[in-house]
Parts: sequence; structure tokens; C-alpha cells
Amino acid sequence: QVQLVESGGGLVQPGGSLRLSCAASGSNFRINAMGWYRQAPGKQRELVAAITSGRSTNYADFVKGRFTISRDNAKNTMTLQMNNLEPEDTAVYYCNADGRMMTVGLRSFSSWGQGTQVTVTS
Repeated sequence: QVQLVESGGGLVQPGGSLRLSCAASGSNFRINAMGWYRQAPGKQRELVAAITSGRSTNYADFVKGRFTISRDNAKNTMTLQMNNLEPEDTAVYYCNADGRMMTVGLRSFSSWGQGTQVTVTS
């Protein structure tokens, strides 16, 4: 199985910055798309940003101009640079990876990390 681990969350004041990281581990897999999602209490999980293996990106409107997503295909890692954070950004942020196993069956997968808490408050 493919496992994802997030890191980099924390407590920050409005206008501050955080950098989230996600690392994928396992064997014999290829990741197609990776993305960051977030979920606040009482709200649905929502897409923050996504990136393909070709580094094509997609951002939610509420983070455009503030967040930047990137990935290193060779290392199977992904980052989310978050600048000018606002209280509305407070949520648990989850890493997601969609891909396919390269062993028998060529099984597709969608993996999620455990989440990392981001809290923006003054």
C-alpha cells in the first residue's frame, strides 16, 4: 500500500506563513495527481490545490495568489507554501495521492494522509 505522511502544520497569526509537506512511501507505484484538501469543524472537506505528475496545477479560488503547490516526482514528495494566512484557513489539511500500482493487476489507488492541523488566530 501507499502511505502518506503530512507535516508542517501549526499555530500562526493572521498574515503569517506555513509550509506543509507530504511524503509518499511504498513500492512499485506511480502517482498521477496529488493534492491538498482541508476540513474545518462543521464543514465539508474541500480541495485546496492539486498538481499532476506533469506539474499542471489547480487552485481553489480562495487561495489563489496566496498558496503555492509543488512536487518532486523523484522523491514522491509534495509541498504547500501558504502565505498571508487568514483565520478562515484554519482547518485540518490532508494530503491525497491518486495513482496506480505497477505490480500484478495494475491496481489504481487513492491514498490519504492522517492530516495536519493549521490554526490561524490572533
